[in-house]
Amino acid sequence: MSQTWHCQQVPIKIQLGDKTLLAPQLLLQVREAGLDDEELPVADPVAPTDPLPVESQGFLIRSLRIAGPQPVLRRQGPYLCYVPAQYPRYYIDMQQSFSEYKSKFSSKTRSTLTRKVRKYAEYCGGSISWKVYKCPGEMTEFFRLARIVSRISYQERLFDEGLPDSEEFRRGVEQLAGEDRVRGFILFYQDKPISYLYCPVINGVLIYAFLGYDPSYMNFSVGTVLQWLALEYLFEERKFRFFDFTEGQSEHKKLFATHNIQCANVFFLRNNIQNRLLLHSQWTVDYISNAIGDKLDELGLKPKLKKMMRFGI
Repeated sequence: MSQTWHCQQVPIKIQLGDKTLLAPQLLLQVREAGLDDEELPVADPVAPTDPLPVESQGFLIRSLRIAGPQPVLRRQGPYLCYVPAQYPRYYIDMQQSFSEYKSKFSSKTRSTLTRKVRKYAEYCGGSISWKVYKCPGEMTEFFRLARIVSRISYQERLFDEGLPDSEEFRRGVEQLAGEDRVRGFILFYQDKPISYLYCPVINGVLIYAFLGYDPSYMNFSVGTVLQWLALEYLFEERKFRFFDFTEGQSEHKKLFATHNIQCANVFFLRNNIQNRLLLHSQWTVDYISNAIGDKLDELGLKPKLKKMMRFGI
């Protein structure tokens, strides 16, 4: 794992369902384990021995590979070890042909994907309009079109996870394009952008950073259609080691992935009164939220509520 730490403000979110009740910012030393890291999974995360700056409240290791379930909160020496997220990190092995990749799907799933692409092509009048962006001169157009989609996508409206709309992000995209370290994809209906996918590249690994689509085209599975077309293009490029879906679970990631590894986001915070109060509040709200979620699952209401929240139906 890279031992490079980045000092940054990190929100410690206390949420109930999809509502953020409190998100205090803590100054932390942060690093992220990539798919190219070769360290073995750990059974018990150990606090870093690196010196901690006086103004910092601790460390955060994102996507640390773990060998088994971790307690959410425990003491470890001078730190509180807090593990708010444990998840399978899904990814695609890109070191194969697209034909070989397709063979990982069952015949039924391949048929379903083919049917979705064909259905959208028929809706478009026989052929699908989409475009790849990767060169410096192309990224301004990609950003403009992607933002049109992002601002109406449920990813941005509900979760504030749309494509960032800042000059700093734009400059970063241009720099990546100049180094051939970014791929952007736009799916159109006629001349109208309706779905986008943005993937920066780190050490030969494509990062599934932002995906969004126009909810009025939901019935045509346009996010899935664009993902399929983009993967076919990327496999044919034969430049990349993995396609990393990063943290978080979804049926979309699970469907397209070829492998997964179990990971966790691990905080090591100074063991003081302020941080103890913060983390115990987080643990309490998480417990209540999970109990409510379990009850909704038991009653079969959770999928319906999610659909209502996303699409207003």
